Amino acid sequence: MELTLLGTGAPAGLPRPDCPCAACASAVGAGARAATSVLVDGALLLDLTPGAAFAAARAGRSLGGVRQVLLTHPHHGPAVEVPAGLPQPGRVPDGRELALLTGHRVRAVAVDAPGTGYAVTGPDGRRLLYLPPGGAPAGLAEDTAVAYDLVLADVVRRPDALAALRAAGAVGPTTDVVAVHLGHEVPPGPESVRRLAAAGARAVPDGAALAVGGYEEVPDVPRRTLVLGGARSGKSVEAERRLESFPGVLYAATGGTRGGDGEWAGRVAAHRERRPASWRTVETCDLVPLLTDEGPPLLVDCLSLWLTDAMDSVGAWDDAQWADGGERALRERVAELASAVRGTRRTVVAVSNEVGSGIVPATASGRRYRDELGRLNAAFAGECEQVVLVVAGQALVLRGG
Repeated sequence: MELTLLGTGAPAGLPRPDCPCAACASAVGAGARAATSVLVDGALLLDLTPGAAFAAARAGRSLGGVRQVLLTHPHHGPAVEVPAGLPQPGRVPDGRELALLTGHRVRAVAVDAPGTGYAVTGPDGRRLLYLPPGGAPAGLAEDTAVAYDLVLADVVRRPDALAALRAAGAVGPTTDVVAVHLGHEVPPGPESVRRLAAAGARAVPDGAALAVGGYEEVPDVPRRTLVLGGARSGKSVEAERRLESFPGVLYAATGGTRGGDGEWAGRVAAHRERRPASWRTVETCDLVPLLTDEGPPLLVDCLSLWLTDAMDSVGAWDDAQWADGGERALRERVAELASAVRGTRRTVVAVSNEVGSGIVPATASGRRYRDELGRLNAAFAGECEQVVLVVAGQALVLRGG
């Protein structure tokens, strides 16, 4: 089964006319995207969009052999003219299956947004799932326990859809996940490639031909990632974004509740509200058992608070205790943590503050904390496939790009 993506953009396309935003300004040449439309083996067209016939011609294809046109979502723009010779577009009721004379079978998949998804099985038995813009499966059929060969979905706006498909076994390690319906939410430049790769997905240009089930370089999701950044740099958002397309994430919050501190409680509440409902939170600084155990992806936020707790426990703030075994005890705890990171089988994303670029702290305890955090970050980073520095909300890949 072969697909031709006549368009890969949001319904309004990218760039939008007369829009001055950075995403539109950079969407030129191969970065420009027409509304998403998919031609399957020249016989099935998923979503009829303006200019589909011209898009097919540019891709070296013809719509002359199309026997079925199916729509996935309501069209809110100008009326789309049906090219001569093309059958009238229609939709399959949720849960119903349509058999084409070409040997393709199409099952309508209910979604949680206006529209319909389609699971297509080709004559060769290969399986494709196509979801509408802004849509995630509202319920997955039993046959999704076998992973699809290819998934086309709104990965940028609905990473939770990808998480649900992974949880159901519908997306596996070899599934080619291609992001479509790309619009203003896509950051300009190579940042979009990096974000999609972190979710195990990729984007392709308009006109791309994809062989369903053929070998593709599925992006490797780093198993261990350290996200560094200063205060309010966006480091926690970056870390959470890296795991939002995965199910059942365990969020290890090392800061505790700090009873009586209203400002801190507000920070904690803001973090919780951002997290997907499927994530589980544990408040602990005992990270080694979590890293040693097998389980779903682990997000640690953050190592700087873990270090504060560790320094408290060894008496690091007292010069006498620090000299009398405290420093050695802290080194051992950091080494134990680094060893656990090295041996973990979980996907891990950890957050830490980068404080070494500012002024030298005025107190001995402040300088001690700054130095030890630098050592901790270096030890943890040394065990990670990817290290990212976040500055002003922009992620700079330091390792594993």
